Amino acid sequence: MTGGPLRPAFVLVLAALAGACATVPAEPPPAPHTGYAWATFDGRGITRSGAAGLADRASGRALTIDDPVRIASITKLHVALGVMRLVEQGKLDLDEDVSGHLGWTLRNPAFPDRPITLRLILSHRSSLRDDVSYALPLGMTVKQAVAAPEAWDKEHPPGTFFRYSNLGFPVVASVMEQATGERFDRLMERLVLKPLALDACFNWTTCPDSAIARAAVLYAPDGSVVRDDLKGARPACPVVPDPNGGCDLSGYRLGSNGALFSPQGGLRISVRDLAKVGGLLLRRGRLAGGSRFLSEASLAEMERLHWRFDGGNGDTEGHFYCGYGLAVQILAQCAPKDDPFADGKIRLGHAGDAYGLRSGLWIDPATGRGIAYFATGLGDDPPRGRSAYRAIEEWLAAKAR
Repeated sequence: MTGGPLRPAFVLVLAALAGACATVPAEPPPAPHTGYAWATFDGRGITRSGAAGLADRASGRALTIDDPVRIASITKLHVALGVMRLVEQGKLDLDEDVSGHLGWTLRNPAFPDRPITLRLILSHRSSLRDDVSYALPLGMTVKQAVAAPEAWDKEHPPGTFFRYSNLGFPVVASVMEQATGERFDRLMERLVLKPLALDACFNWTTCPDSAIARAAVLYAPDGSVVRDDLKGARPACPVVPDPNGGCDLSGYRLGSNGALFSPQGGLRISVRDLAKVGGLLLRRGRLAGGSRFLSEASLAEMERLHWRFDGGNGDTEGHFYCGYGLAVQILAQCAPKDDPFADGKIRLGHAGDAYGLRSGLWIDPATGRGIAYFATGLGDDPPRGRSAYRAIEEWLAAKAR
């Protein structure tokens, strides 16, 4: 076909396509040790998916959406699901002083009259901060960790200021252990992972051998191993060993060190299984078969805005956080900075960032669709995007459009 002017309708189509393409970020330049996996889903299951790169460089095994990876802070959302199930069972209360479960008094030394509750910890308003280690070795206790003055915000009383804190989740896990008499990793398997039919686990302790064989290794940009080079076998020690290198868990006292199994970020889970969790959220707490996993009221409480940035009531980490529920991020509260999707829509879920991995699980309640993704081998400071998120996160998020 040559000569002649384009028909007006065809011109409009071309213009629309050009405009759509302009809004989708280009794929980040390939890096030799980067891998990614993603899946879009609705309440019925996965609708599209993809993966690239290697899960294991030594064997040449390709990365797939079925390979479990240390998913980082999306873990927190799963822990909150477990907490809410215990609340519904009457074993926990979001608004009671957690000291009653811990067996010792948890207080910010600067504000000794302000009780600290699960609601405050889950919404990062407890005044705990990450200026001390939250990867506590076997033999250490959470009580010892929070005794350090650096563990606390001395300027803002509990309940008045948002500051993202990994340290709070070892406290939550300790409370869960004390309330149930079960070790955290096993408790989460019973409360959350098995009911949702997730081939997932904390620190590899309860995963089947088939999941161990599919583990995604985390690499640095130079190709060196950072985490989880399992070589088909479970880690000899699934926790941070004691100072002498010992790893005897037989004497562990439940509730003393909820950090052991990494409640802040140590869930190993695949993109396929993250999509199942997203489907649960879209189905308002119902399992795929229709039975009830969590009440709609409990889910609504998790997703309710417990904090929204108003200019001076929180540390947003560069506007990465602008809205938060109970271990649920709420996007587009100060768009465009907290909106990797670049469309201004409110989405719910959580992001993750650790050991060179970036991850996300997001649902759009208005459309009933969502996306789960992770990318590995990125290092500590991958290329930044136009928002507070990184370029590769924005590129993966665009697959949900």
